[in-house]
Amino acid sequence: MAALNAQVAEVVASNEEGQSEDRRLERHLGNIIRGLRLQQRLTIADVASQAHISRGMLSKIENGQATSSLDTLGRLAAVLGVSLSQLFRNFDSDSGGAQLVKGGSGMEVVRRGTRRGHTYQLLAYDKGPRRSFEPFLVTMDDASEIFPSFEHPGTEFIHLLEGKIEYRHGNETYVLEAGDSLTFKGEVPHGPERLIEVPIRMLSIIIYGDEPAS
Repeated sequence: MAALNAQVAEVVASNEEGQSEDRRLERHLGNIIRGLRLQQRLTIADVASQAHISRGMLSKIENGQATSSLDTLGRLAAVLGVSLSQLFRNFDSDSGGAQLVKGGSGMEVVRRGTRRGHTYQLLAYDKGPRRSFEPFLVTMDDASEIFPSFEHPGTEFIHLLEGKIEYRHGNETYVLEAGDSLTFKGEVPHGPERLIEVPIRMLSIIIYGDEPAS
């Protein structure tokens, strides 16, 4: 019984630590957003309307009481005239600059074509005014899903961790199995062509170089 109680206490402590870190990020983002809004003499109604969210939700975000999707943060950043990466700037700057993302806690990103059974988790974010790369953990488990093609600046590297997939780049298709990698130019239309064995998990890293953050 004592051993069981110790294990339960360890799990609870781990969960509380993760929740505390999430709340700290939420408070940081809320303070930055509120500061930028006040600096520009904008009301909550002004920003909420332009960002297509409710005033209540914006109020919760500013007070660190709500978790925002990357899509929502992107719209708020656009309204406030800053890049998305600037909202995260200086977060954890006193820790030496390293970013630790625990397994399963990457920020889920909404991308064109994202549906049920198809998720992107952002594993790191740039803190400076320019983005240099974006690493994603991509999970797909719906073999019948139809995917759109993607185009973006920079170079993309994908490494298949699990499953088997046919991946299209331009006019060519490539069959990737666990352990295989593919590197290509992001400007050429690309994306999953066929999910051969699911579930599929792959690491996708987009390298922008000096591309300005959006």
